[in-house]
Amino acid sequence: MEPWILSEAPDKPEESCGVFGVYAPGEQVGRLIYFGLHALQHRGQESAGIAVADGHTMTLSKELGLVPQVFKESDLATLDGHLGIGHTRYSTTGSSSSWENAQPMLSSIGPNTIALAHNGNLVNTLELRDRMKSHGIRFRSTTDSEVMATLVDHFTQQHDSIRGGIRETMKLIAGAYSVVMMTEEAIYAFRDPYGVRPLALGKLDGIGWVVSSETCGLDIVGAEFVRDIRPGELVKISGAGVESEQAVPARKPSLCIFEFVYFARPDSVMYDCALYEARENMGAAMARTAPVEADMVLGVPDTGIPAAVGYARASGITYGEGLVKNRYVGRTFISPSQTLRQQGIRLKLNPLKHALNGKRVVVTDDSIVRGNTTRKLVALLREAGATEVHMRITSPPVKWPCFYGIDTDTQEQLIGSAKSIEEIREHIGADSLAYLSVEDMVTSTGRSADEYCLACFTGDYPVEIPEAVRRGKMALEPATPAR
Repeated sequence: MEPWILSEAPDKPEESCGVFGVYAPGEQVGRLIYFGLHALQHRGQESAGIAVADGHTMTLSKELGLVPQVFKESDLATLDGHLGIGHTRYSTTGSSSSWENAQPMLSSIGPNTIALAHNGNLVNTLELRDRMKSHGIRFRSTTDSEVMATLVDHFTQQHDSIRGGIRETMKLIAGAYSVVMMTEEAIYAFRDPYGVRPLALGKLDGIGWVVSSETCGLDIVGAEFVRDIRPGELVKISGAGVESEQAVPARKPSLCIFEFVYFARPDSVMYDCALYEARENMGAAMARTAPVEADMVLGVPDTGIPAAVGYARASGITYGEGLVKNRYVGRTFISPSQTLRQQGIRLKLNPLKHALNGKRVVVTDDSIVRGNTTRKLVALLREAGATEVHMRITSPPVKWPCFYGIDTDTQEQLIGSAKSIEEIREHIGADSLAYLSVEDMVTSTGRSADEYCLACFTGDYPVEIPEAVRRGKMALEPATPAR
C-alpha cells in the first residue's frame, strides 16, 4: 500500500514554533510572556518555556506540554524580572519527548548567561555540530538551537561582544531562523537573511518593547505593532532603547507562504495584509476558478472558515456551519484507545447532521498533505447525509518537503508528489476536487511571488539544501535549481 495510506501522521504540515520577548521595566514580564505564548500556542504544542532576568540573575522554567499545563500561578510568581523571552515548540529537529530539547536553552558566556529561543530550522546543523565536536565541544540536546547558542558563545568570547558573537554566528548558519535571545541585561532578536519565518517588533505603552512571531502576540499584551524585524537584521533591546544593525546582507525575500495559508492566526498581520482577509480572498478566487452547483459552503475549522466565507460571497451559495471542532482533545497527552484512534477525525471534528442531510456541499480547506484525514472527512460528511462533497483547497498540491522548520515529512509521504489531482480525488472519495493555483494564492495576499518561499509547491528552494540533508527527505530532483 502507498505510504500516505499507512501513515498515522497528521494530514497537515505541522507547525514550526513561536517565540516571544519582552523588555518592560516595572511590569510583570513573566506574566506578559505567559499570555504571549498563549496567543502563539497554535505554533507549537509539545513544550513551552519562559526565561526572565532582573539585570543580575536569570530564572528559567520550561516543561513538556501546553502553555497552561506547563505554567501555574505559583510558577509565574517566581518568574520575576524586567526582561524575558518565551517559546512554544513543535519539534522539527530533535526529539519532542526530551526536556533538554525544550526551549529557551541556556548557555554560559564567561560571566554571563544567555537564553535562546528559535523558530525555524538550520540546514547545515550536521556540518556545524561535527566541526564543533572536533574541537571537544559536547552537546546536551539534539537541536539546531543548541548549535546556534554554542556558536554565539564561541564567537562572543572571541569578540568580547555578544552582538559580535551573534553577527559571526549569522554568517555561518544557513536555513530559516527567527530568534529571540537574552542576557541578564538585554534582549536580542535576529532573523535569517531570507526572512523565511516571521518576527514582529512592538511598543508596549511607552514603557517597553515586545518581539513576537506574530502580531497576535503583540495584541494580547496590548503592544502596538511597530514593524517587522528585517531579514538579516539584529536588534538589541535594553535600557538604551532599540539598537539595530544589518548583521548580514538581506537576500531574496522568502517569507513562507504557508503562514498565509495555514500557520498564522487569522487575526495576525503579515506584509501589511490581514491573514483573515488573505484567506477570504483565496476562497473567493477558488469560487471563480472552480465553480460548482451546490447547496452550502462550509469550511474545515479553523483555517478553512475564512475561505468558505469568501467562496460563498463570490459564488452566491449559502455559507453554513457543518462541522464542530472539539478544541480540547486534539493535543491531549492521553493516548486514545485503538477503537478511538480508528474513529480518527471524530476526535477533532463532529458533523452537524441536521445541516448536512440532503445537501450538496462545497468544503474549503487549506491543504492536503498526505490525504489520510481528508479521506476520513469526506466519509464523515457522507455519513452525516451530504449527497455530494466537493473539496476546494486554497493552496496548490504540496509536492516537495520543507527544510526550513515545517514538518512535511519525506516526499514519498506527500500525496501530491505522486498522484494526479484526479487520482487524489478518487483516493479521498470526493465528487470533485480543485486546488488554487500558485498565482491566485499569491495574488490573494496582495504581494508578488518573488517575495515568498514557495518551495513546497514548486521545488524552488531559496536557501540551498546540502545533499546529505536533501537525500533524507527527497525522492525526486527539484523542479528548478536552488538560488
